[in-house]
Amino acid sequence: MYSQLGGTFPAPLFLFLAGISFALVTEKLWKKNLSPAQIARATIRRGAEIFAFGLLFRLQEYLIAWGWAPLSDLLRVDILNTIGLSMMIMGVVCWLVLSISRGASTRLRLVTASAGTAALISVLTPPLWTSWRPDWLPWPLESYINGVHNLGTPQAGLFPIFPWTAFAFAGLATGFILQSEWARKHETSIFLSAGATGLVLVEAARWLDAQPLHLYAVYDYWHTSPSFFLIRVGMLLAILTASYAWCRWGAGSWGFSPLIQLGQASLLVYWVHIELVYGRFSILPKHSQSIRTATLGLLTICLAMLMLAFLRTRLKGRGTEVLAWFRSPARAT
Repeated sequence: MYSQLGGTFPAPLFLFLAGISFALVTEKLWKKNLSPAQIARATIRRGAEIFAFGLLFRLQEYLIAWGWAPLSDLLRVDILNTIGLSMMIMGVVCWLVLSISRGASTRLRLVTASAGTAALISVLTPPLWTSWRPDWLPWPLESYINGVHNLGTPQAGLFPIFPWTAFAFAGLATGFILQSEWARKHETSIFLSAGATGLVLVEAARWLDAQPLHLYAVYDYWHTSPSFFLIRVGMLLAILTASYAWCRWGAGSWGFSPLIQLGQASLLVYWVHIELVYGRFSILPKHSQSIRTATLGLLTICLAMLMLAFLRTRLKGRGTEVLAWFRSPARAT
């Protein structure tokens, strides 16, 4: 069970971290006394940029696979598309809350709206994949609701708003909680509490899944179930606590942290690793690896992406110097 959970975990992690980052940016603009409209404009624009990157990525994948990839691949709902759309939706929700709320209760309302939206998306996912499918929409639009693509039924390998955007809103709620005055004064306690809450959610999700009665006519635990969403949110909170411990007391406090390094170049790392893992330039043949070679491949790609992130952050803003170094004549030895 947990190996299957781990195999589907990168996408929830990306979206959860996108939600936390969105909360950080919104908080910063909020503290600068920008109006709700100005905050929404800045954050929604950034979401649109990420969405555009997602479309460019699909175009790149199509051109690389020219000759055998179908034209419909240009309209696949990939994770970057969903991150961008999720950011735009979060921008609208935050704008609504900030427009109608003032004073000390604003943060609580932001947390409540974020958590409530996450829960709403989760509970609506099963019917929107089955009995409530909006099949009256053109498939490129319906695909953003339930990942139907052009195949007639929702596809588990795509990343539609339902259920994936729920993870972004879970991250948004977490981010607003972590930036509260109480959390700042009790940093260690709040992170340990997040980990404990995560473990409770995991056990609660397992208990709900074991019940003989289900609310939905079609129950698909691994793709649309709210229980599956709950267990992954619990695991995300546990990882958040572990990351804090790593940076506070572990090797991350020694001056270099792979987690921080990868996070500083996350978009580039994502873009490159997709080709090396799933694309035409895969470092290992697909569907033919033993546990040993797959593990070696995983280690290789992790180290390679860490080196790429290291070079990206060290060379950022120094393009002129690098070009000058390459163009300079070789020195006599």
